[in-house]
Amino acid sequence: METNSFSVLCYVRKTRINQQGQVPLFLRITVNYKRSEFSIQRKVKLEKWCSIKGRVKGSSPQSRELNHYLDELESKAYKIHSKLVLKKKPFTAETIKQKMLTTESTNKTLLQVYDEHNVQIQQLLGLEYSYGAYRRHIRTRNHLAAFIRKEYKMKDIFIKEVDLKFINRFHHFLKTQKIGNQNTMTKYVVNFKKIMRIAVANNWVNQDPFYHWKAKWKKVERDILTELELRSLIEQEFDIPRLEQIRDIFVFSCFTGLAYVDVKKLSSNHIVLGLDGKRWIKIKRSKTDSRSVVPLLPTSEAILNKYKDHPLTKEHGLLLPVISNQKTNAFLKEIATICKIQKNLTFHLARHTFATTVTLANGVPIESVSKMLGHQSLKTTQIYAKVIDKKLMEDMEVVQAKFKLGS
Repeated sequence: METNSFSVLCYVRKTRINQQGQVPLFLRITVNYKRSEFSIQRKVKLEKWCSIKGRVKGSSPQSRELNHYLDELESKAYKIHSKLVLKKKPFTAETIKQKMLTTESTNKTLLQVYDEHNVQIQQLLGLEYSYGAYRRHIRTRNHLAAFIRKEYKMKDIFIKEVDLKFINRFHHFLKTQKIGNQNTMTKYVVNFKKIMRIAVANNWVNQDPFYHWKAKWKKVERDILTELELRSLIEQEFDIPRLEQIRDIFVFSCFTGLAYVDVKKLSSNHIVLGLDGKRWIKIKRSKTDSRSVVPLLPTSEAILNKYKDHPLTKEHGLLLPVISNQKTNAFLKEIATICKIQKNLTFHLARHTFATTVTLANGVPIESVSKMLGHQSLKTTQIYAKVIDKKLMEDMEVVQAKFKLGS
């Protein structure tokens, strides 16, 4: 078969633009004016795409990495075409496309796929992903790299080689390296699972190696502050200003249910007037991107007023002078000692306290609590209801002990 023409083109589909202004990238192969094309599983901002060059504009690391990938794809297409011509084998655009996809599938390596995934997440920071989610995947990727070096004496492995045995050995590796507790290790494996699901969706592996794997989570008792402990914390006077500041911000979270990252970014833009004429917080949770709607109770209002002229709030245009999470939790340990609270006081415990002691224990419907916490599912909020039930049972056991027959 004689070939009169052959061309390769990288292009975007403008009709499939998403909410972030991104469009999917495709590779088109043309042989004798007949086309065959496929998605390369990448997206780019429409304004960053140069249709004349068929490349991404700019010289950022992300742009260079993506353009390099496009160069490699086009180069593969030309190499396949050259081999077919030299061997005088008949072919079409579809033939070259299938050979390219087969080559991609055969040569894909685990860390290569993970790196591509992480680059995509990095490009969507602040849009679809938080920095915390990005860092978790970076850490998982690095743990996998260390595991492959130690167990296989290699820098990387083909993704097709990943099987259930590999998954179990990786989990065992995390245990032996004392990476963290049971749930931390399980989260790393779950992150890894996402990468293999991408491989399955793209036919880079024949079957899902996680099909027979089940995540094992250790039940964690959620600690909360009792009403008495919360009152003692609020009423405690501190001689050290930094401890008073951390206490106030912690108490603010106890009465709003906001997580550390959301309290830290809280600005006047997040304060709105409700139908009741009072001020409310409306904010998108950084963790889940779901909306949290909470009324500003008098205690919360008083704390905001107290720090409205603080240098840190004025400098950054925020409502509270929040320092780093690490320092905050360290100071909370000091505060717990001073207040004689025999619990591991961390900032996230404030969110648990809001859900239980402040709301559910005071008769606030679980549906309302769920909305204020910004939970995507009522099942998540029901965990706190179980904490309340357990507390009730413990209290009633004390009552029963006092009124035993014959005592």
